Amino acid sequence: MAKTKASKPITADTIISKYMDHVLEHEHFPLSIYKFCKQASIKEADFYTHFGSFEGIQKKIWVAFFNQTHTLLAKDKAFETYPNKEKMLALFFTLFEVFTANRSYILFVAGDKQSIKHLKQLSSIRSSIKDFATQLIEETNEKKTSRFTKNPVSLFSEGAWVQFLFLLKFWIDDQSPAFEKTDVAIEKSVTVIFDVFETTPLDSILDFGKFLVQDKFAFTKAK
Repeated sequence: MAKTKASKPITADTIISKYMDHVLEHEHFPLSIYKFCKQASIKEADFYTHFGSFEGIQKKIWVAFFNQTHTLLAKDKAFETYPNKEKMLALFFTLFEVFTANRSYILFVAGDKQSIKHLKQLSSIRSSIKDFATQLIEETNEKKTSRFTKNPVSLFSEGAWVQFLFLLKFWIDDQSPAFEKTDVAIEKSVTVIFDVFETTPLDSILDFGKFLVQDKFAFTKAK
């Protein structure tokens, strides 16, 4: 008697992939979990094994973007030896490369929203980015002997999050070849935030301000 092939288990990644495909192919979000599962040829029970709602998938997608970025960074054996500023640059450069590979989905998701920061699904990646920034500043503080020279962890991590929102909005609006203006924005904004914590911000802030004016883009657009 011939053995029947066992069907592959439905993973969270499988559901995420099918969900993103559905959104892009139909140009609208699924109307119900029942209809989505039927069209995606998966069982509702399998869906609920991994997610309780579509909102859960949406949040998980952003986490998946960050996790993919972290995996790529981990492959660079020299990454752990980078200064903290270079680690933050590497994070943002790599993260936006991942975003570019999924630009159609992100543009659709953000397209009908008045403000990026109001996207509830970003709460998942917010935690990841703040945790990353927190680790960087805590490593720096460990090397300082005086509590007066230590940087406030919560302020730094929140600054990294606001910076991310600005860069995301900038990248969404960026129409330059290979998103080269976003690369410039990443480099200048990271320099600013690190110079602020090194108490030498003036030159960098002026340089970054000139870049924004030349590109006719204001910080308020990202808030």
